[in-house]
Amino acid sequence: MQDAPLVDPGDPDEWSATIGEISVSEYWISTPTGQFPIRGTVWTVTDMSTTEEHFPATAIVLAIVFSLFCLLGLLFLVLMKEVRQIGFVQVVVQGDGFCYTTRVPVTHPQDVLAIYDEVEYARELADRLPGT
Repeated sequence: MQDAPLVDPGDPDEWSATIGEISVSEYWISTPTGQFPIRGTVWTVTDMSTTEEHFPATAIVLAIVFSLFCLLGLLFLVLMKEVRQIGFVQVVVQGDGFCYTTRVPVTHPQDVLAIYDEVEYARELADRLPGT
């Protein structure tokens, strides 16, 4: 019995996900260094970002002004606290004869989760094909 072909010529192959500089379709991965089959690829994700909390100047001013009214100003500090993500997420894809690394900058904790979801989707595509 023969292995299934990498690409069915009758089906159009559209890019369904983008992870930094890596584009992913049902059968292919495209990077700035070339296009490679997704079959048999290994994906690694490393979160190299940090989370920081910060209070905007408006919250601090309102806290001071309204602190005279039964500590109501502290409520502004709690309600207006902002959470920021600083750094990047590194994604490495390795396949037969190639390895490519991209770093995706993140500014919010949800950005990190979105990158993990995209990589998980690419892993599912690589595992779904026969012969892997």
